Amino acid sequence: MAMEWITAMDKRPCDRNLRDVELISCRLRRVEPLCRLPGSALQQLAMCGFYEDLEKGVTLFRAGEQGRFWYAVLGGSLEVRYHASDANEGKSPVTLCNLGVGATFGESILHDLPRDSTVVTKTTCELLRVEQQDFRLIWEKNKELMNDIITSCKFKNGFGPNTQQQQQQQQSNSSPTKRPLSPDHPNPALPITESPSPAMNRMGLALRTLLVADNSSCLKDRKVSGKLIRKCAPGTEFVDWLVNLSSIVHTRAQAAGMWQALLEEGILSHVNKEQPFKDKCFLYRFRVDEEGTAGGSPSADDINAANEHIRENLSTLFQRGPDATLRMILRKPSHERTPEELELVFEELLHIAALSHLSTSIKRELSSIIVFEAHAQAGTILFSQGDEGRSWYIILKGSVDVVIHGKGTVATLKSGDDFGKLALINDAPRAATIVLKENNCHLLRVDKEHFNRILRDVEANTLRLQEHGKDVLVLERVAKQRGQHSAFKYTVMSGTPSKMLEHLLETRLGGQISGVDPFLDDFLLTHIVFMPVVQLVDELANYFHCDSHDGSQTPEERDYIINFKKRVIQFMQKWVMAVRHAAFDEPSVCDFIEDLAAEVEADPELQEETSIIHNILTQMARYQDDRNQNAGQKWKLPPNGQPICLFSGNITPSKTVIRPDDDIIFRVYCADHTYCTLRFPLHTTAEIIKACAADKLQLNRGPEDLCLVEVKSNGERSVFKDNDVSIPTGLSLNGRLFVSVKDHIDGLTPLPEQEGPTEGIDMDLEMLSTKELAYHITIFDWDLFWAVHEYELLYHTFGRHHFGKITANLDVFLRRFNELQYWIVTEMVSTSSMSKRVGLLRKFIKLAAYCKEYQNLNAFFAIVMGLSNMAVSRLQQTWEKIPSKFRKLYQEFEALIDPSRNHRAYRVFVGKLQPPLIPFMPLLLKDMTFAHEGNKTSIDGLVNFEKMHMMAQTMRTLRFCRSRSLGLDPPSPKSEGEVRSFISCLRVIDNQRVLTAMSQKIEPTRKI
Repeated sequence: MAMEWITAMDKRPCDRNLRDVELISCRLRRVEPLCRLPGSALQQLAMCGFYEDLEKGVTLFRAGEQGRFWYAVLGGSLEVRYHASDANEGKSPVTLCNLGVGATFGESILHDLPRDSTVVTKTTCELLRVEQQDFRLIWEKNKELMNDIITSCKFKNGFGPNTQQQQQQQQSNSSPTKRPLSPDHPNPALPITESPSPAMNRMGLALRTLLVADNSSCLKDRKVSGKLIRKCAPGTEFVDWLVNLSSIVHTRAQAAGMWQALLEEGILSHVNKEQPFKDKCFLYRFRVDEEGTAGGSPSADDINAANEHIRENLSTLFQRGPDATLRMILRKPSHERTPEELELVFEELLHIAALSHLSTSIKRELSSIIVFEAHAQAGTILFSQGDEGRSWYIILKGSVDVVIHGKGTVATLKSGDDFGKLALINDAPRAATIVLKENNCHLLRVDKEHFNRILRDVEANTLRLQEHGKDVLVLERVAKQRGQHSAFKYTVMSGTPSKMLEHLLETRLGGQISGVDPFLDDFLLTHIVFMPVVQLVDELANYFHCDSHDGSQTPEERDYIINFKKRVIQFMQKWVMAVRHAAFDEPSVCDFIEDLAAEVEADPELQEETSIIHNILTQMARYQDDRNQNAGQKWKLPPNGQPICLFSGNITPSKTVIRPDDDIIFRVYCADHTYCTLRFPLHTTAEIIKACAADKLQLNRGPEDLCLVEVKSNGERSVFKDNDVSIPTGLSLNGRLFVSVKDHIDGLTPLPEQEGPTEGIDMDLEMLSTKELAYHITIFDWDLFWAVHEYELLYHTFGRHHFGKITANLDVFLRRFNELQYWIVTEMVSTSSMSKRVGLLRKFIKLAAYCKEYQNLNAFFAIVMGLSNMAVSRLQQTWEKIPSKFRKLYQEFEALIDPSRNHRAYRVFVGKLQPPLIPFMPLLLKDMTFAHEGNKTSIDGLVNFEKMHMMAQTMRTLRFCRSRSLGLDPPSPKSEGEVRSFISCLRVIDNQRVLTAMSQKIEPTRKI
C-alpha cells in the first residue's frame, strides 16, 4: 500500500486515473506545509508532478542555469550553496542552509530568472518535481496560499535573515513536554469514555475468556522493546479469531470494527497506546491483563457462561462496529484518512441536518477535517461566554445547556442540534457559555481555520456566468474521472432553467457527453420541478428552428446550426430513454417529435439522425397503441378495506399501470355513516369529489363549507386540500372517505367494521410452503414496484397538486408495505394457541429470510417491523419457546433494519446487491424529503441544481433496482392459485389499540 503512490507517480500524467491522483494527494497531505494547500491544488500537483529518488551528492541545478522545474522535498535533505562572486571563484561555495522535508524551492521559474544558487542532495532524497508550465498554472489559481507556504519555507529552512537566532528563540520558547496530539486533535488510540459500560465490559471479558481457553490462542506473552508484555496478540490474529468465531461476522473489516468498539471503551488497547485497532501486526491486549487483575485460567463454568453470553449478545457488538469505525476515522489527523475513509465520512455528512445547507463540494472537503470529540463528564464547560470563537459544533449524542450571564440557562440543545456557527463567519466573542448536561456527550467539531480555507477553495473553483449584470449560471471545477483528457471539468451548481438547457446542449451533447457526468440525467429526471414540459419543448423548438430567420448564412454558421439541430435530436433520444412513457403522456412532446421527424426527413444534412427519430416514433406509436388498448380501464376501492384492484376481478393483472385518466369506483360516507358510490378519473380533485358527494348525500351546504376527510380506524382524521388529486389510492389500510361540514369534523367516527380486520381469503398458513409464500409475495410486489415511475417520487415530495399529477402507483406500493407489516401482527395476535403461535413465529422469521434471499427488501422490512411491533414483541412466552437459532436469525434481521446512523446497516447491505431487487421504499422517500426540506429549490433567483442532483440520485436508485427483469425460479407449486389469491388480499387490522388488546388477551402480562 505504501508504494502505490510511487507507482501512480511513475505513470505519465495523461495515464493517471482518479485513484492515482487520490493516492498521490494523500501522500502529499502528510507533508507540512503542503497539507495547508486546498484539495484542488494538491490534486493538480498530484496530476502533473513527477517523483524523483536521488542518491547523496547529486546536483539538481547550478547557480546561473535557466530553471525548468519547481521542487518540494518529500524525504531526505539537501544543501543550498552560494558562490559570492567571480573574484572568489577559487574559493569553496558557502552553504546557505539545509532543506528538509516540506521545503520547496525553484520558484524562480515563475519569472524566467536564472538560478541564484546551487542545490545538492545531502542524503538520499525523495522529491516532487513540477514542470514550469504546470507550476505557473497552479500558482495563478492558488497564488496567495502558495506564496505564504513558500515564504514560510524560506524562513524555516534558513533563507530569511537571522535564521539561527530565530530558530534558537523558537526552541527556547517551545514546551519541552509537548504532547504528540493536542486536545484539539483527539487521539484515536485512546478510549472515549472514562470507564467501560457494563454491557461492553462483560462482552470483552467473555471474548477474553474464550481466547484464553483456546489452546491455540493468539494471546501470548511477547517481548516489545526489551519489555515483556503479558497476553497480547497482533491485530491480524484478533481478526482471524473473531471471523472464525461467528457466522454473523462476514468480513475482516467488520471484525476490526468490533474490536475497535472494545478499544474505544478502554477494554482493549494498543500495547503502547499509539494505535487504534488495525487489522495489522500491531500488538493489542485486554485492560485486565494490563492492570494485572485478570485472575487465573477460566473454569468450565466460566467458558460455558462466556459462550452463552456471546451467542446472545455478539450481534450487539456487531452493530456497534460501524459506528466505532467512523469515530476512529473522525479522530485521525486529516492527512492519515484514506480515500475510502473520506468517502465513508462524506456519506455520513450527507445525512446530517445541520450541514444540509452546505454544498456537496464543501461537505466533501469537510470529510477530511471534521473531528469527533467525546466528553465523559456532565458539567464540563465546552467554552465560556466572551471566549474567542474558534469552532462550530454538532451534537451527535447527549445534550448541552446554553447559559448566559445574568439569565442562567436559556436553552437546552439535543442530538442533531448545532451551536457556535457564528464563529465561522465573524470574529465576535462567544455569546453564551456551553455546559454539557449529560455524561458521555459526542460532538462533531469544525474548526474556523479549516472551514474558511474550504470556503476560499470552493470560491476559487467557482465560475459565474452573467448576463445584464446578473448571474445566470454558476459552475464549479471538479476533478474528472479516469480516461478523460483534461484534469478538470465544470459541473453545474445553479442557474436559470434556460441557461442550464443551453449549457447542456452545448457541452453535454454532440459527441462530447461523458458517461460519468450525471448532469444530463439529473436534468431529465428533475426538470419538471423548475421547467415544465411545455416550456422545455418551446425552448427546444426555438433552438431547432434557429435558422428560420431571413438572411444568408456562412458555411460556418450553417455547420453550427446543423450541429445544434443534431443536439436537439440527441436530447430527445436521451429524454425518452430516461423517462420512458412519461414523455409520451404530454401532447406537446408528441407534436414536437412528429415535427422533428418531418424536418429530419426533409433535410439531407440530417440523414444520420433519421434512425434516431424513427426509433423514437416507433416507441411512441407502441405506447399509444398500448394506451388505446387499455383505454377506459376501471379500478375499484372495495368497501371493506381490500386493496385497489381492477373492476373486472379481484387480482390485478401483472404489470398493470394505474393512469391518470383511469376511472376508480369508491364510496364516500357522511357523519351518520350513510354513503354514496362515485366513479371518477384518478386525476379528479378533492374539490370536485366533495361537491358531487355532497349533492348525492343531500348535504345542503356550499362547497366552501365542506371538506373531504379520511377517517382512520383509530379515529384519526386527515383533511384533504381542495386541489389534492389521487384521493382514493392514498387512503390508509382501513381508512374511509367522508364528506363533512367543516365545523363538524370532530363528530366524525370510524365505521364499526374499521376496527375489525379487512376482508381477506381465509387460509391455514401452516399448510403453505414458506418459500412458495415468499416467492408469490415477491412476484406480486415486483409488479407493484415496476408500475411506480420515478416522477412519482417528485410528485410525492413536492406535492401532487403542484404538478396536477397522480401518485396512485406509489400509493398502492406503499400501502402494500403497511399491509404486509400489519398482516404479520394480525396473524400473531389472532392465534390463541401457544403451539400454533410459536410455529407461526418461526414461519414468519423464515419468511423474512426468504424475502431477503429473493432481494425483496421492502417485504423483508415489513415482516421484521411487524414482528417488532409492540403487540408481538411483548409475547415473551411465545418468543422463549422458539429455538435459539431463530432468535439469533431475528437478531441479525433487527440489526439490518436498525435505523441508527440513517439506516447505515441497510445501506451498506443493499450497496453490495445487484439488480433485480425491491428496495425499502419508505427510506427512499425519506431521502427525497431530506433533500427537499434541507435545501432551497431556488437560491438568489437561480435553480439550486445541487438539490436536483441529490434527488436524481435517489430516483436513479429505482432505475438501478429494476434494470434487470425479475427471473426467480418458482418453487414446486402445491397450491399456486390459492397462494396467489391469498397474498393479494390479506386480512389486516391496523388499529394499534385493538392489536395490543388482542395481544394482552392471548398472553396477559406476567405479575411480578
